[in-house]
Amino acid sequence: MAASLLRCRGQKPVNVSFQRTPSPNFFFGIDQDGKLAEMGWFLYPTFKFLVWQTQWFDYAQQLHGQLQKPSQTINVFNHTLMQGDRGAVATVGLPEDLFSFDVFQLDTSLSCPDPWDESCAPWDHTVQLFVCCDRQGPLCGLELGRWITAFRRGIGRWLTDASPLLALLDGGVCTFTMKTVPWAKPWITSLNLRFSKSNQSISGKQSEALQPFLLQPLFNGGTFDKNYNKGYKPINFTVPASTRKVEIYAVITGHGSDDQGCCEFCVTSHHFVVNDKFNHSMVFDEAGTAFGCADHVTEGVVPNEHGTWLYGRGGWCDGQQVTPWRTDITSQLDMTGSNTVLYFGLYNGRDPNPTSNPGYIIMYSYVVFFK
Repeated sequence: MAASLLRCRGQKPVNVSFQRTPSPNFFFGIDQDGKLAEMGWFLYPTFKFLVWQTQWFDYAQQLHGQLQKPSQTINVFNHTLMQGDRGAVATVGLPEDLFSFDVFQLDTSLSCPDPWDESCAPWDHTVQLFVCCDRQGPLCGLELGRWITAFRRGIGRWLTDASPLLALLDGGVCTFTMKTVPWAKPWITSLNLRFSKSNQSISGKQSEALQPFLLQPLFNGGTFDKNYNKGYKPINFTVPASTRKVEIYAVITGHGSDDQGCCEFCVTSHHFVVNDKFNHSMVFDEAGTAFGCADHVTEGVVPNEHGTWLYGRGGWCDGQQVTPWRTDITSQLDMTGSNTVLYFGLYNGRDPNPTSNPGYIIMYSYVVFFK
């Protein structure tokens, strides 16, 4: 190494050769239930891949414990094929006492056509869940949840808290559509809707819970170029009289790769400004980091996938749910008058301005009212 540095400093040529060090890639582990389990793909020889799979076993056991808690459960998909333009579609009835619940969770899994990982789709894609309860209503077809498929692994299962979106379920019978890009290879999806009650109040004390009863759609994403922020204008809203809490709820992910790696591998920030004064921001500061997603296996990232699963990304990881972002804006509002909220997105603190191949943002956002 020292000799090479000296040659570089002397502006002399240095010969570099690359090699691929093969590593064995057919491993099995034993999970906490004593069952054999595939260990995935070891990208290079290191015990880190064993650690990550062990962390996944712990995550899966904790998830199993969460799923044992009491709830009223509605099955939507049960090992259903998801492929093509249609995706997976099901129409189901909801509980008659729906709005007596304040906790709403999506129990979702993505598996492969056969039991082995080798049957899984090789690429990562965005999976979205849309709901329609009233085809003539303004809330029909909005997003209820989002996930990213794993690179050729079929063990993913996640529990997503979507409680504020109870207000999207504005009918006794709803149609759910889960889909990804139509050219993706097939996935097998399962989805349960879990409804339950808590007794957590807005002050954090144990008392009567608050239910979301109304929401207003806010902003969607788009092409992340010099015109990205020009399309956003302030949205006006008033607060219903019975409201006790108001939140902004958003699911935002960055995709594509321009000359700066945006929006998958660059750091972007996303801002919601309430009443021209209060700036609520989220920053995707792990995008492009070497282990930004591997560090989140304990939170449900599927380990030891094929491809570049380890790297941090713009608001998402391969083989994981996209966790919704929530912020309480109650104290910043005029509860009896008009309010505004404005959104904008930045790259390195400035408006994006790529020179080629601009990336894009997928965003669904809402203002949610609780009583």
